[in-house]
Amino acid sequence: MKIASALFISSSPGLKNCPEGNLPEFAFIGRSNVGKSSLINMLTGRKNLAKISGTPGKTRLVNHYLINDQWFLVDLPGYGFAKISREIRTEIDQRVRNYLSKRKQLHHIFLLIDSRLLLQKNDLGFITWMNRFNLPFTVLFTKTDKLSRSQLNSKMKNFREALIKNISIEPQIIITSAKNGTGKEEILDAIEQFGFTFP
Repeated sequence: MKIASALFISSSPGLKNCPEGNLPEFAFIGRSNVGKSSLINMLTGRKNLAKISGTPGKTRLVNHYLINDQWFLVDLPGYGFAKISREIRTEIDQRVRNYLSKRKQLHHIFLLIDSRLLLQKNDLGFITWMNRFNLPFTVLFTKTDKLSRSQLNSKMKNFREALIKNISIEPQIIITSAKNGTGKEEILDAIEQFGFTFP
Protein backbone atom coordinates (compact mmCIF):
# COMPACT_ATOMS: atom_id res chain seq x y z
CA MET A 1 0.00 0.00 0.00
CA LYS A 2 1.12 3.53 -0.76
CA ILE A 3 -0.22 6.45 1.27
CA ALA A 4 -1.21 9.18 -1.17
CA SER A 5 -3.21 11.33 1.23
CA ALA A 6 -3.42 11.73 5.00
CA LEU A 7 -5.83 14.28 6.44
CA PHE A 8 -6.58 15.20 10.03
CA ILE A 9 -10.35 14.84 10.52
CA SER A 10 -11.17 15.23 14.20
CA SER A 11 -10.16 15.06 17.86
CA SER A 12 -12.90 13.40 19.87
CA PRO A 13 -13.41 13.60 23.64
CA GLY A 14 -15.52 10.46 23.62
CA LEU A 15 -16.81 7.51 21.62
CA LYS A 16 -20.02 9.25 20.58
CA ASN A 17 -18.02 12.12 19.06
CA CYS A 18 -15.96 9.92 16.70
CA PRO A 19 -16.59 10.19 12.93
CA GLU A 20 -19.70 8.49 11.59
CA GLY A 21 -19.68 5.94 8.80
CA ASN A 22 -18.24 2.48 8.26
CA LEU A 23 -14.65 3.12 7.20
CA PRO A 24 -12.26 0.71 8.94
CA GLU A 25 -10.10 2.09 11.73
CA PHE A 26 -6.61 1.07 12.86
CA ALA A 27 -5.58 2.37 16.27
CA PHE A 28 -2.08 3.22 17.49
CA ILE A 29 -1.37 3.33 21.22
CA GLY A 30 1.51 2.94 23.65
CA ARG A 31 3.07 4.23 26.84
CA SER A 32 3.64 7.96 27.04
CA ASN A 33 6.83 9.00 25.23
CA VAL A 34 7.13 5.75 23.26
CA GLY A 35 7.55 7.61 19.96
CA LYS A 36 3.99 7.29 18.64
CA SER A 37 3.75 10.67 16.91
CA SER A 38 7.10 10.19 15.20
CA LEU A 39 6.06 6.74 13.99
CA ILE A 40 2.73 8.02 12.63
CA ASN A 41 4.53 10.79 10.76
CA MET A 42 7.01 8.29 9.32
CA LEU A 43 4.23 5.92 8.32
CA THR A 44 2.22 8.59 6.52
CA GLY A 45 5.19 10.47 5.09
CA ARG A 46 3.97 13.71 6.70
CA LYS A 47 6.45 15.46 9.01
CA ASN A 48 3.89 17.29 11.13
CA LEU A 49 0.69 15.26 10.82
CA ALA A 50 0.88 14.11 14.43
CA LYS A 51 2.28 16.74 16.76
CA ILE A 52 5.52 15.70 18.46
CA SER A 53 6.14 16.85 22.01
CA GLY A 54 8.90 16.32 24.54
CA THR A 55 6.23 16.27 27.24
CA PRO A 56 4.73 12.81 27.89
CA GLY A 57 0.94 12.65 27.77
CA LYS A 58 0.45 15.36 25.14
CA THR A 59 -2.22 13.39 23.26
CA ARG A 60 -5.44 13.41 25.29
CA LEU A 61 -8.18 12.95 22.69
CA VAL A 62 -9.04 10.29 20.11
CA ASN A 63 -7.52 11.65 16.89
CA HIS A 64 -8.74 10.44 13.49
CA TYR A 65 -6.67 10.78 10.32
CA LEU A 66 -8.27 9.82 7.00
CA ILE A 67 -5.85 7.82 4.85
CA ASN A 68 -6.34 7.60 1.06
CA ASP A 69 -10.06 8.35 1.62
CA GLN A 70 -10.34 4.64 2.53
CA TRP A 71 -9.53 4.11 6.20
CA PHE A 72 -8.80 5.90 9.45
CA LEU A 73 -5.54 5.90 11.35
CA VAL A 74 -6.51 6.56 14.97
CA ASP A 75 -3.99 8.15 17.32
CA LEU A 76 -4.94 7.31 20.91
CA PRO A 77 -3.70 8.90 24.15
CA GLY A 78 -0.82 7.07 25.75
CA TYR A 79 -0.88 5.37 29.12
CA GLY A 80 1.61 5.48 31.95
CA PHE A 81 3.60 8.49 33.12
CA ALA A 82 2.25 11.93 32.28
CA LYS A 83 2.33 15.24 34.12
CA ILE A 84 -1.42 15.36 34.71
CA SER A 85 -3.66 14.77 37.69
CA ARG A 86 -4.90 11.31 38.59
CA GLU A 87 -8.47 12.44 37.88
CA ILE A 88 -7.62 13.47 34.32
CA ARG A 89 -5.52 10.33 33.83
CA THR A 90 -8.50 8.18 34.85
CA GLU A 91 -10.77 10.10 32.48
CA ILE A 92 -8.36 9.59 29.57
CA ASP A 93 -7.90 5.89 30.35
CA GLN A 94 -11.67 5.41 30.35
CA ARG A 95 -11.94 7.28 27.04
CA VAL A 96 -9.37 4.96 25.47
CA ARG A 97 -10.86 1.76 26.83
CA ASN A 98 -14.38 2.75 25.75
CA TYR A 99 -13.12 3.34 22.24
CA LEU A 100 -11.13 0.11 22.02
CA SER A 101 -13.81 -2.14 23.50
CA LYS A 102 -16.91 -0.60 21.86
CA ARG A 103 -15.93 0.99 18.53
CA LYS A 104 -17.44 -1.23 15.82
CA GLN A 105 -15.29 0.26 13.05
CA LEU A 106 -12.04 -0.72 14.82
CA HIS A 107 -10.29 -3.48 12.88
CA HIS A 108 -6.91 -3.74 14.60
CA ILE A 109 -4.69 -2.22 17.29
CA PHE A 110 -1.00 -1.47 16.96
CA LEU A 111 0.64 -1.41 20.39
CA LEU A 112 3.92 0.51 20.52
CA ILE A 113 6.60 -0.84 22.86
CA ASP A 114 10.00 0.80 23.48
CA SER A 115 12.46 -1.83 22.29
CA ARG A 116 15.15 -0.65 24.70
CA LEU A 117 13.21 -1.62 27.83
CA LEU A 118 12.16 -4.82 29.50
CA LEU A 119 8.42 -5.47 29.62
CA GLN A 120 6.97 -2.67 31.77
CA LYS A 121 4.21 -3.23 34.34
CA ASN A 122 1.78 -0.86 32.62
CA ASP A 123 2.48 -2.47 29.22
CA LEU A 124 1.73 -5.90 30.67
CA GLY A 125 -1.42 -4.57 32.32
CA PHE A 126 -2.67 -3.08 29.07
CA ILE A 127 -1.89 -6.21 27.06
CA THR A 128 -3.67 -8.30 29.69
CA TRP A 129 -6.73 -6.05 29.39
CA MET A 130 -6.78 -6.32 25.57
CA ASN A 131 -6.39 -10.08 25.77
CA ARG A 132 -9.33 -10.27 28.19
CA PHE A 133 -11.54 -8.50 25.62
CA ASN A 134 -10.11 -10.57 22.73
CA LEU A 135 -8.95 -7.41 20.96
CA PRO A 136 -6.69 -8.11 17.97
CA PHE A 137 -3.33 -6.38 18.24
CA THR A 138 0.20 -6.31 16.84
CA VAL A 139 3.23 -5.11 18.78
CA LEU A 140 5.42 -2.44 17.18
CA PHE A 141 8.92 -2.33 18.67
CA THR A 142 9.97 1.33 18.46
CA LYS A 143 13.38 3.08 18.50
CA THR A 144 15.15 -0.05 17.28
CA ASP A 145 17.82 2.06 15.56
CA LYS A 146 19.27 2.65 19.03
CA LEU A 147 20.07 -1.07 19.51
CA SER A 148 22.49 -3.47 17.87
CA ARG A 149 21.03 -6.53 16.16
CA SER A 150 22.09 -8.78 19.03
CA GLN A 151 20.61 -6.41 21.61
CA LEU A 152 17.34 -6.24 19.68
CA ASN A 153 17.10 -10.01 19.36
CA SER A 154 17.70 -10.35 23.09
CA LYS A 155 15.01 -7.77 23.93
CA MET A 156 12.49 -9.48 21.64
CA LYS A 157 13.26 -12.86 23.17
CA ASN A 158 12.82 -11.50 26.71
CA PHE A 159 9.58 -9.73 25.73
CA ARG A 160 8.07 -12.87 24.21
CA GLU A 161 9.11 -15.03 27.15
CA ALA A 162 7.64 -12.54 29.66
CA LEU A 163 4.27 -12.49 27.85
CA ILE A 164 4.13 -16.27 27.57
CA LYS A 165 4.99 -16.60 31.27
CA ASN A 166 2.45 -14.02 32.46
CA ILE A 167 -0.53 -14.39 30.12
CA SER A 168 0.35 -17.24 27.74
CA ILE A 169 0.21 -15.25 24.51
CA GLU A 170 2.76 -14.50 21.81
CA PRO A 171 1.64 -11.63 19.55
CA GLN A 172 3.12 -10.69 16.21
CA ILE A 173 5.98 -8.18 16.52
CA ILE A 174 7.04 -5.69 13.86
CA ILE A 175 10.42 -3.97 14.23
CA THR A 176 10.18 -0.23 13.57
CA SER A 177 12.23 2.94 13.58
CA ALA A 178 10.78 6.37 12.90
CA LYS A 179 14.32 7.60 12.24
CA ASN A 180 15.19 5.32 9.33
CA GLY A 181 11.75 4.11 8.20
CA THR A 182 12.13 0.52 9.34
CA GLY A 183 8.79 -1.30 9.51
CA LYS A 184 6.77 1.05 7.31
CA GLU A 185 6.02 -1.48 4.58
CA GLU A 186 5.32 -4.23 7.11
CA ILE A 187 2.78 -2.11 8.98
CA LEU A 188 0.98 -1.01 5.82
CA ASP A 189 0.96 -4.59 4.52
CA ALA A 190 -0.51 -5.72 7.83
CA ILE A 191 -3.27 -3.12 7.63
CA GLU A 192 -4.27 -4.49 4.23
CA GLN A 193 -4.46 -7.99 5.66
CA PHE A 194 -6.45 -7.33 8.83
CA GLY A 195 -10.00 -7.81 7.70
CA PHE A 196 -10.23 -5.24 4.93
CA THR A 197 -9.43 -5.33 1.22
CA PHE A 198 -8.73 -1.95 -0.30
CA PRO A 199 -9.87 -1.35 -3.89
